[in-house]
Order: sequence, then structure tokens, then C-alpha cells
Amino acid sequence: MLAVGAVAAAVMAGLGFGVVAQVLAFVVVSVALIAVVRPIAARHSAQRPQLATGVEALKGKQAVVLERVDASGGRIKLGGEIWSARSLDNGSAYEVGQEVDVVEIEGATAIVI
Repeated sequence: MLAVGAVAAAVMAGLGFGVVAQVLAFVVVSVALIAVVRPIAARHSAQRPQLATGVEALKGKQAVVLERVDASGGRIKLGGEIWSARSLDNGSAYEVGQEVDVVEIEGATAIVI
């Protein structure tokens, strides 16, 4: 933004205006750009990215049970990787070959239903 203000001042110098006009052009253009661009940039940087990555991307995915999964543990295949897992409900158990949904990731353990 300051560079654009400097270009505006250079244009003023090229047109034959004095130092005062050049400084005024620099200040006016730079301040105007900062006043317009900065709030837009702040809004964009405050927004959370739309693309989920890492463990956030695994929530809601389906997995296949490799070893019986219950409240105490088990194994699933999730996104091509083998994860330790446990069921969300203490009374639920999932058998080998069943498809389950991942609702949460706690450390290296997937919580499934």
C-alpha cells in the first residue's frame, strides 16, 4: 500500500508537480489504501479455513472394523490407516467387517458409533 503511494508520488513528480504535491499524493493514496484494504485483510485472516485438515478431516468419515470395537478398545481402518478405536456408547460393540462412523478423535484413538 505504501508502494502504491510511492508510485502515485512518482507520477506526480513526472507530471512536474512540486515536493508538497508529491508528499500529499503519497500520504493520501497510502492512507486510503490502508483504510480500505486493512479491514478486508483482517476479516479474511479471522475466518477459519473451509478445508478441514488433520484429525478434523477424519471426523464424520466411515471406517471398517478390523478387531472388535467396544468401550474398552479395538482397531479400525480409517483413511487407509489402522487406528485404535473405542465405541462412544459403553454398551455398543462392533464386529469385524462392520462399517462405523468416526465422531471424535482423542489422541490416537477414534471414537466411533
